[in-house]
Amino acid sequence: MPRQKSDQMTPLELEIMQVLWEKGPANVQTVQKELKRELAYTTVQTMLTVLHRKKRVKRILKDKAYIYRPAVSRNKFTGQALREFVDRVFGGSAEGLVVSLLQEKQLTPERLKALHELLDKEEANDKN
Repeated sequence: MPRQKSDQMTPLELEIMQVLWEKGPANVQTVQKELKRELAYTTVQTMLTVLHRKKRVKRILKDKAYIYRPAVSRNKFTGQALREFVDRVFGGSAEGLVVSLLQEKQLTPERLKALHELLDKEEANDKN
């Protein structure tokens, strides 16, 4: 079943999630300070409420202020987002993604070597 548009994260929602993933639980003011762009307090507060409604963050009331924390880990989110992207753009072909990265010169020889080493390590772990 395709995801509803309201369930997907906007770029601003993702920026806010990045702050929470990097800094840990935080109130609105802390998130506002850590963002790379200047936003009004009420804008950040509204976005955190939206993320809470989407079940992307959890919140608890502490000293009259909500403390927000991610409801999903960065690894889980990126894995899911990457699978959806590969399905949508490359018809589910991870190889298509890698070929595109190679053609666009996004993978340097050094990065490819590091990936080969990582694959070898994962393969060795799978055998154990």
